[in-house]
Amino acid sequence: MPSRTLPPPPPPVHLRTWPDRQTLLTDRGMALDDLRRRYLGVHRLLLLWLCGFGGVVGCALLTLPLQFIDDKDPSGFLLGPVLMVLGVAVLAPSVIGVVLGLRHDRRLRELTDAWLALDSHPATDARLRSPGLSLFWLLSSLAVCALGLWASFAAAAYAEPGRDTYADVALGMGAGLVLWLTGLIGGAKAARHYRWALRRLGPAASVVNAVHR
Repeated sequence: MPSRTLPPPPPPVHLRTWPDRQTLLTDRGMALDDLRRRYLGVHRLLLLWLCGFGGVVGCALLTLPLQFIDDKDPSGFLLGPVLMVLGVAVLAPSVIGVVLGLRHDRRLRELTDAWLALDSHPATDARLRSPGLSLFWLLSSLAVCALGLWASFAAAAYAEPGRDTYADVALGMGAGLVLWLTGLIGGAKAARHYRWALRRLGPAASVVNAVHR
């Protein structure tokens, strides 16, 4: 199947032309495997982190004008608006990327459900659980959440009067919030996949049996 386009949904009953069930199961397995990689692939997690990094950079640019105010630097009247525009320009694509990614995930799940409803093949369906990938999504997202919470609380709790400015605190809390939200989105996706697998695929079979099949 083309790597840049989503697999099409299964055709309606009156348009199905599979000569036998084995051919149907082959096409079904290829479509489900492609959809699984697109939904839980490591590249999707890296794209989410890239959006999070863009959000951190955007927050940093938006807080720089506060530094000019704290330092009473007159050049802030010129550079401040420019930095704010740049901050929004960096932050907006990250937010849009996350929103589009969530919509893409919803479409992938709809297509997966449609192909699953076409027939049943336990050996193929067991691979959709992807316990290793979903666990990697969950643990790495929890680590990002923890880093974001630490950055936020550390910026507020350990700020030293006379040394750390309002801009420093705002930067730490803003970056921490972005990291926490990034991790939360990834962790929620892993949890949704786990609930979906339990609902659609039933209790997890033995990993050994699934591998041998």
